[in-house]
Amino acid sequence: MTLSVVIPVFNEEGNLPELLRRTLTACRGIGCPFELILVDDGSRDSSPHLLESAAAVEAEVVAVLLNRNYGQHAAVIAGMAQSAGRVVVTLDADLQNPPEEIPRLFAEMAGGVDVVGTVRQHRQDSLFRRAASAFVNRMVQKSTGVMMHDYGCMLRAYRRPIVDAVLQCSERSTFIPILANSFAATTREIEVAHHCREHGDSKYSVLKLVALQFDLLTSMSTFPLRMLSLLGIVISVLGIGFGTLLGILRLCYGPEWGEGGVFTLFAVLFVFIGFQFMGMGLLGEYLGRVYHDVRGRPRYFVEKTLGRGIFPPSDDSREKFSS
Repeated sequence: MTLSVVIPVFNEEGNLPELLRRTLTACRGIGCPFELILVDDGSRDSSPHLLESAAAVEAEVVAVLLNRNYGQHAAVIAGMAQSAGRVVVTLDADLQNPPEEIPRLFAEMAGGVDVVGTVRQHRQDSLFRRAASAFVNRMVQKSTGVMMHDYGCMLRAYRRPIVDAVLQCSERSTFIPILANSFAATTREIEVAHHCREHGDSKYSVLKLVALQFDLLTSMSTFPLRMLSLLGIVISVLGIGFGTLLGILRLCYGPEWGEGGVFTLFAVLFVFIGFQFMGMGLLGEYLGRVYHDVRGRPRYFVEKTLGRGIFPPSDDSREKFSS
C-alpha cells in the first residue's frame, strides 16, 4: 500500500521543523512509498516559507499554499484532493498528537477497515474543551449511529475509496470525520497519546468553538429540526395545561388572585419567546447553508503547489468509490 499524510498548517512556524523531522522519520520507518502533503491555510507567519523550503529539499514533501485562511477542514480537503496514496492519514500540525502514531494507524488499515479513528488518552486540554468535546461526541453518536468516541481528534486514517467519496461531496460546511464515517462500512478506534502544545496557541477560540458546534449541529443531520418540532409540541401542551390551571385557580380564589399572577405570565411568555427565537436561529442556520451550497462557490483557492511527491496524483490510478 501507498501512504499519503495530510497536515493542515496555520501559523505553526514554531512546530514545523520538528513536525517535519518526526513525521518523515515515522513514515520512512513504515517501509512503503509515501508522500507528506502540508497545506498552508493562509498563515501570517513564516510557515509558508518553511513549507517551500521543505518541498525543495525533501522529495516526499508537497506544499500546498492557499491564498487565505479557509478553515481547518477546507485545508484538509485541499490536501486530500492532492493526495494519491491508497491510505490517507490526517494529522494536526501542533504536535499534540505525536506523528509516531502514524505507523500504528497504517497497520490497522491492513485489516481491511475503511476508517481508523483515535481516542486521545490523558488529554492535555482545558476542562471547557474536554466538556464540549464530550457533548459533541455524544450528540454525533446519537445522530449518526456510529459509536466512535473522539470525533475531535484529527489523527485518523482513511482508505482511498472513502477519500474519493468525501471529495465528491460539494457542501461547504464539512466535518470530515463524520462525513467519512457516513460512507464507511467498517470502522475501528485505537488509543493514542496526547501532549501539551509546546509552541504557539490554539487556533480555536471560544467563539470559533461555538461556531464549530453550530456547523456540527446543522451539517450532519436534520435531527435538531425534529427536536425543535417536539419542543414546540411540549411547550404548547404545557402552555395549555398552565392556562387551564390558571383558569381553575381564578374560579376557586376569585379575580383578585388572578391579577397577582400577571408578572408570572410575562415571565412564562418571555421563556416561550426565547424558544421561538432559538428555533428561528436554527432554521436560519440551515437556510444559510442551503444558500452557500446553491451558489456552488469553491471551498478554497490554491495559490500554488510546490513539490510533486514520489507518486504524483493520477485519476486513473485511484479506485473510485462507485466502483
